[in-house]
Amino acid sequence: MPKLTAMMIVRNEADRYLRRCLESLHTFVDDIVILDDASDDDTPEICLSYPCVKLYRQPHSMFLTDEAEMRRKLWHYTMENKAEWILAIDADEFLEESFLKEVPYLLNQNKFRAIGFRLFDCWGDEDHYRIDGLWNPWLRGFSIYLIKCQPQLASDWPALKFHCGRLPLAYRRLVHYESAIRIKHLGWANPLDIKAKYERAVRQDPDNNYMKREHYESILWSPEKIITEKWL
Repeated sequence: MPKLTAMMIVRNEADRYLRRCLESLHTFVDDIVILDDASDDDTPEICLSYPCVKLYRQPHSMFLTDEAEMRRKLWHYTMENKAEWILAIDADEFLEESFLKEVPYLLNQNKFRAIGFRLFDCWGDEDHYRIDGLWNPWLRGFSIYLIKCQPQLASDWPALKFHCGRLPLAYRRLVHYESAIRIKHLGWANPLDIKAKYERAVRQDPDNNYMKREHYESILWSPEKIITEKWL
């Protein structure tokens, strides 16, 4: 089967979902390329405890000031490791277990060189995902997370400091297969994280160049206003 490489950026993930994410990934990927953004907790040690991880470290944190540069570096390191298929994922995201059955077909088929998935934002706990506004995974649709490596394609990123995407622009334009497998995102699952994430978002984007203000404000909506569905 073709080689599958996962790639991710991490920073201070030791007390969050990193171990669970790496445990999940190592069941179906060949290696995991990780760029650590100057973590000052045990994140690097956790990463290195997995033999399949190839860890690169930033001496100074950059993700909150120039995400695009971090993404370019991660892509460079992943390509250096001679990836065949690449899964662009974060340390708080999990593919459904049924992906194990689908991955051999996806990697061996020759019709599509990009695979799209829907991402579900768990909200307030790990068993419910949000469906109101732009949080609705059905309205938001599919995004490409899995691609077949094609060295002839350009590796340019948009000239954006934030919300620059996980893959080079050329890969995002590929005709892609829409998989029924879901991605479970736990970034909003802990209620204690929500206010800090809101503050970071509006601090990064005070003029709403990247996202509508209404979407940012919906982060702090009261529980009775937020609409969720149970993860089944």
